[in-house]
Amino acid sequence: MTKKNESKPKGDPKTDVANVVIIGSGPAGLTAAIYTARADLNPVVVAGIKPGGQLVDTTTVENFPGFPDGIDGPELVMNMRKQAERFDLKFIDEDVVSVDFKTRPFTIKTETSELKAETAIIATGASAKWLGIANEKRLTGKGVSGCATCDGFFFKEKEVVVIGGGDTALEDALFLTRYASKVNVVHRRDKLRASMIMQDRAFANKKISFVWDSVVEDILGTDKVTGVKLKNLKTGKSSEFKCEGVFVAIGHSPATDFLKGQIELDENGYIKKYDGTKTSVEGVFSAGDVADRVYRQAISAAGDGCRAAIDAERYLQSKKK
Repeated sequence: MTKKNESKPKGDPKTDVANVVIIGSGPAGLTAAIYTARADLNPVVVAGIKPGGQLVDTTTVENFPGFPDGIDGPELVMNMRKQAERFDLKFIDEDVVSVDFKTRPFTIKTETSELKAETAIIATGASAKWLGIANEKRLTGKGVSGCATCDGFFFKEKEVVVIGGGDTALEDALFLTRYASKVNVVHRRDKLRASMIMQDRAFANKKISFVWDSVVEDILGTDKVTGVKLKNLKTGKSSEFKCEGVFVAIGHSPATDFLKGQIELDENGYIKKYDGTKTSVEGVFSAGDVADRVYRQAISAAGDGCRAAIDAERYLQSKKK
């Protein structure tokens, strides 16, 4: 647990109930922290044992406004945290293990703490699903990516591989044709799972080709991606395929396991939103990728954090009337 900002949140002195507890410390959570702190709500931020969200694993961010030369992901998120720490709030660098949103005030438990809150903002994010093969993690940021819209710009006139067969894979492939010289979609079956409209668009695009019945066994390269090792599932034969980029597009996993049974989630585990950032539980709000299946950008997550903070402030004000 961090020793910074260890002052207790200001709430009812008899019950020590925080006005707002923010779960998550990526762009969404930290923006919510800045806004709620400046509104004198004295928030508590449960940042997680790995604070910062996906930006911590991002090398260069060139699409976040205000940084004309780009900025490293870890530096960007650290700047956000430093900005939040200027105000009256508390950080707990632990994971949430359980919540109780059925009883008021809400209860949020970490490994060592039990917090009470009038409102909660959930900003735990979502992470790309990875293949779990050799060199994948080592070459992330060096040609391997889980976000085409984030990194596509770096692959101008380069040949790339997209792994997957659903809408996400084809959306990524189509987006990458703006930059890449050729996009090869590798799919383990001979038919795609994507919607027909996405398939029609992909098949009609001359820059996109398909490698059927195949899986990626390994990603090749020392300091940067030079290719992939493919295995044909029908013949069992392996071969090397040259490329300069690998985009893994097999889906995302929202960090919502601790919310099951407490709040409405969709079939993929994302938080269901109602009227902006509101959730199925009054007084609980969501922000960022944990409820966003479409954009998944740092800037859109930060905007969500702002909206959730304002919604929480207005909710608290309405309860005082």
